[in-house]
Amino acid sequence: MKKILLITLVLLGGVFTISAQEKPKTTTELNEVAIITTKKAIEQKADRTIFDFAGQASLNTGSVLEGIKKLPGLIASDIAGMMYQGKQLDVFMDGRPLNISSNELNAFLEGMPANAIEKIEIITQPGAEFPATSGGAILNIITNKNAKNYLSATYTNSTSFTSYKDVRWRVNNSILLSAKNKYFGWQLNFGQNYRESAVWTRLEKMENNTNSLLSATDADRVGRNNFVKSAVTFDIGKDRLLLNYDVNYNNNDSHTRGNGVGFSTNDASHTDGLRQDVVATYQKKFKDNARKLEFKFNLNSNTSDFELNPVGNPVSDLDNSSDQNLYNIKFDYSQPIKFSDEGKISVGSLYEELLFETESKGVKNLDYKRRTAASYLELQSRFNKMNFILGGRAEDYNITGNTDTAELNSFKQFRFFPNASAQYNFNKSMYFNVNYNKKITLPSTSALNPNNTNYQNPNVNYSGNPNLQPTIFDNYEVKLSAYDYAFIGYNMSSAKNQVINRVTLDNDRVINSNENVPEIKIHNFNVGMPIPYMLLTKGLKETMKMDVNPDTMNFLYVYAGYQFHQIPNVDTNGFWMFNLMSQIVLPKKVKFVANYNYTIPKGNYFYFIATKPFRHSFDVTFSKKMLKEQLTLSVYADDVFNSNRNEFNSFGTPLLISNKNDTRKFGFSVNYKLPTKNKLAKENPNLLNKDKKEENSILNQ
Repeated sequence: MKKILLITLVLLGGVFTISAQEKPKTTTELNEVAIITTKKAIEQKADRTIFDFAGQASLNTGSVLEGIKKLPGLIASDIAGMMYQGKQLDVFMDGRPLNISSNELNAFLEGMPANAIEKIEIITQPGAEFPATSGGAILNIITNKNAKNYLSATYTNSTSFTSYKDVRWRVNNSILLSAKNKYFGWQLNFGQNYRESAVWTRLEKMENNTNSLLSATDADRVGRNNFVKSAVTFDIGKDRLLLNYDVNYNNNDSHTRGNGVGFSTNDASHTDGLRQDVVATYQKKFKDNARKLEFKFNLNSNTSDFELNPVGNPVSDLDNSSDQNLYNIKFDYSQPIKFSDEGKISVGSLYEELLFETESKGVKNLDYKRRTAASYLELQSRFNKMNFILGGRAEDYNITGNTDTAELNSFKQFRFFPNASAQYNFNKSMYFNVNYNKKITLPSTSALNPNNTNYQNPNVNYSGNPNLQPTIFDNYEVKLSAYDYAFIGYNMSSAKNQVINRVTLDNDRVINSNENVPEIKIHNFNVGMPIPYMLLTKGLKETMKMDVNPDTMNFLYVYAGYQFHQIPNVDTNGFWMFNLMSQIVLPKKVKFVANYNYTIPKGNYFYFIATKPFRHSFDVTFSKKMLKEQLTLSVYADDVFNSNRNEFNSFGTPLLISNKNDTRKFGFSVNYKLPTKNKLAKENPNLLNKDKKEENSILNQ
């Protein structure tokens, strides 16, 4: 292990030295000003990692879920949730929590085209200004674009197909319009996603060296998604009012054939989902631009209906629905403090209510209410080469409810969540950071829902658990990072009452549900670095003499992570994850990107043991910009060798769970920015709402 660390540090040192030659790229023309900024594919900050989606054809050609699964260090599993570098993720969109999880979250992300996304932030060290309910880390999906002082329009399309006996098509289209004048600015992003897919699942019982089939299903699915994201901003004197309205509608069908011991089924299911989000934000401006005051009010509605019935039978076996409404109001204020360089104090408060109801065949079987009141205070300071952050957030919870047969276990508590961070800056681009924060995760309404909104047959059942309790996290992290790309780090997340998915066996009937585990510790070591190919041809000395821009050069980006789940009374094994991303600029400026993911099997992922590699895929993309970079064409192939599949044992049971999706696909994408005659028009701030930009932090300066 010591040799591995020594070799890693030597390589990092070489990369840091090479990257130090990088210079910003700007151009100036007569009679007009054109600012050209090169977006970084992967950008490391002290508290977050930023992945550019808009400029990366290898990420934005499919659905958001497909793009997320390609990110190095991120695991998105249908049976065990979403995790980044050992930290459980809470998913936000444009700075606001989605408040959904598991199958509902996957369906939402699968229905949204990735070409509607600008970038994704994974905030591994959320400070006091973020809700304490963010748990281990936050995945923030940012759909914002910049408004301009003229009408701008962008059209994107992605078309692909899979061929597994039958050909299945996936098509998405989106249009982005925006403009701004002296009175107001507006922005409209709308589109659709049509997706045909298949999934094959087997559940087997392994006893006495023999395997017996409990359930085998073959599902053909059709997903239809339509979305609109709109924004209007008004300048009121020096202040600003922003209004946002988002709507997302899912209309999905599935045809599933199943067989197993004593049964054969042919079922059809249908899901309708409508999600609406309204936000009003008022930003107070001061003479000192470093002072900021913001008030925000948010309304969110999320309804879902699910039906399953045998083909040809109008009577539904399952007829379940849910209705979720969330209201919150918050304010945030920050201003400089003089006792240190670049010091800042931030304060804020939030009040939130969530109402959730479920019905089964017209009978209400869950009525759940959650109230949260919170306030925070955070100090940031800088002394010479040291940066410090010290904060605390107090939250008061009142969670009550009842099923159709009994009252839920109430949760009424006041808790304090501290956070602290220290950073030593070797120079402007290289730093060492240590961080601690305490967080909580409240059970999502998807996990609480007692109804089956997935699938069932005589040997398989899915259900939630309305009596789940919150999870408390203590998160620790150390990281050495340089020049936005290269890093080496270790983090440990200690969770009490961790909510996990369990798959158990009851008389040959497979039960999928959620439960609390008293204690789990997750250890994660990870390293990432770019390796320029010119090192192999010109050597280190010649490479160091050149101006190197990692975003336009030929390079190999290497990521490796080791994760170990420590569970009391369970003998667990860790597992290694590897990601290799290669970029080569071909003649005619055609960019070739190859992405390879591999996870070594036999490790424990919570209560599941991988018997075969998962996240095992090889993807390739060719892209080229034309017409003065207004048109981008891409051709791609995902999971070229058809190796991406899951196979797990469920701990404590003789169950073997395996599933395969139609992940091998081929397609093309088009992105066209309509030209404008106004070359002097300049970009203005984002209109689509977003919380807490990373540049607000003194870290990384």
